[in-house]
Amino acid sequence: MNKKFLKREQLLLISFLIILLDQLSKEWATQALSPGITKPLLPWLLQLQIVRNTGAAFSLFSNSTFFLGLLSLLVGIGLIVWIWNHAPVNTWQGLSLAFLLGGTIGNGFDRWRLGHVIDFIELRPIEFPIFNVADIAINIALLCFAVDVIKRRNKGQVH
Repeated sequence: MNKKFLKREQLLLISFLIILLDQLSKEWATQALSPGITKPLLPWLLQLQIVRNTGAAFSLFSNSTFFLGLLSLLVGIGLIVWIWNHAPVNTWQGLSLAFLLGGTIGNGFDRWRLGHVIDFIELRPIEFPIFNVADIAINIALLCFAVDVIKRRNKGQVH
């Protein structure tokens, strides 16, 4: 079987594009949305509502901007060092690293620059925290990591 690998330049480019999309979408949300006002995006599924999140996912660690900003910085540096020293990597592992780096730095920029993270995407049918593109990237990273682990386990490469 022909195994695909991603080079460090590809991983860093994917991360950069995620950061760019995240920051541009947050800038758009800041300009287009007003606090406390919701705008339907996909009826009964998604709406837009801008909020300032001083915590992490699910509003954990509220008012911990400095700690979370420092954590974003350390995770970002760790991921860059790992990518630099271990690439090329298989596709699923590479996507996991790239999406995690992009999401971590995207939210980190907000924390360092603004003192909070801008969230603006809200699921309608269920009570779920409002999120952003960086959060989506981090969740995609977890999914890619799980796929990588399952594929390697099935091939007997993980113990």
